[in-house]
Amino acid sequence: MHFTQPLFTLIAAFAVSIAAAWADASIETREITYTDGEVELQGYFAWDDSISRPRAAVLIVHAWWGLGEDEKARARELAGLGYAAFALDMYGKGKITSDPNEAGQWAGPFYEDRDLARSRSAAGLKVLTEQPEVDPDQVAAIGYCFGGTIVVEMAYSGADLAGVVSFHGNPLPAQEGDAARTLAPLLILHGAADTLVPMEDIRRFTEALKDTNVDWQLVVYSGAKHAFTTRSVDAMNIPGAAYDPAADQRSWKQMRMFFDEVF
Repeated sequence: MHFTQPLFTLIAAFAVSIAAAWADASIETREITYTDGEVELQGYFAWDDSISRPRAAVLIVHAWWGLGEDEKARARELAGLGYAAFALDMYGKGKITSDPNEAGQWAGPFYEDRDLARSRSAAGLKVLTEQPEVDPDQVAAIGYCFGGTIVVEMAYSGADLAGVVSFHGNPLPAQEGDAARTLAPLLILHGAADTLVPMEDIRRFTEALKDTNVDWQLVVYSGAKHAFTTRSVDAMNIPGAAYDPAADQRSWKQMRMFFDEVF
């Protein structure tokens, strides 16, 4: 049987769309309400229902806007790769904003009180490891912007994580005792043109780990500004922040190679 080129292209495109629809059909999600002390939180869990066994899992920590569609989309993407993924909530059920001043007010206490950052994220990690779809011995954490800071704090706390990935975060320098507790390898993905978290801040972070046994990697993307993976950031008109498709794709591939190594 011989197809003309336009018809062949149409059939091929149809086959790809059907395959994508079948793949999406196996991705399941649920919202999970939990607490940290008196604070009610709500996270978003995604997994591939066609996989019957417990699987490696990824905890996602949102940017300072709160848990939104960007992180939920990442959870579904990770589920499509065969992981279970849980996007936790740092602020409280339903707390999300597009106002940078409000976001700063919500994020501020976690920068000022690093123990609070560690305990609140630990509550989300506990929820993830309790899900029946998850292998609790194979869990990593990733974070975006503010979330990148938080996942490094989780590593400093000695959290049982296979690895930690910070996307355009602001990882704070290790305090006394942090490096000795850090078991998870760290992957820091940063934009060379990030003026909100300049390279000098990243150098302070790496300098604090220079004479330690912490396993860390730093990958810097030329021309990439702050929030380079955040697809919705351009609409916010934030000076110094911009989506960068190339850096987004490269950093995602870097994360996948890292996961292949640590899992």
